Amino acid sequence: MAELVRIPGASVVVRGGVVAYDTALKRSLLHVDSSVLNVHGPVHADVAKQMAGGVRTLLAVNDVRADVGVSTTGVAGPGPDGGHPAGTVFIGLSKGTGSWAVPLQLDGDRAEIRAETVRQAIDAVRALIAQGDAE
Repeated sequence: MAELVRIPGASVVVRGGVVAYDTALKRSLLHVDSSVLNVHGPVHADVAKQMAGGVRTLLAVNDVRADVGVSTTGVAGPGPDGGHPAGTVFIGLSKGTGSWAVPLQLDGDRAEIRAETVRQAIDAVRALIAQGDAE
């Protein structure tokens, strides 16, 4: 979130953000399906997609969902977690009636994995918005 709002004027396009680090919050706040979490755990493409859709709903203003939702879920390290090696990340995107997940396998230490996740998430949102503008 900090990277999104570091540019002056960001409030024109950025409605807000949610940090749902705990799996229970992914379920209760972002409405990630319990069965997906039970079967796959929090690090999965479907979880990322549902989180991105959930954040759009949670950040609705006057019953109008946010235009775009983006989420990240993964393992930054230093070691593996839940059977996933460090660097396993999924970026979730939601726009209109669609949702997508971008799988990543990143290298580096925890700080490098987190920074690259943010960079790739911003690039993915840019590409999604540009794709919509071309339609």
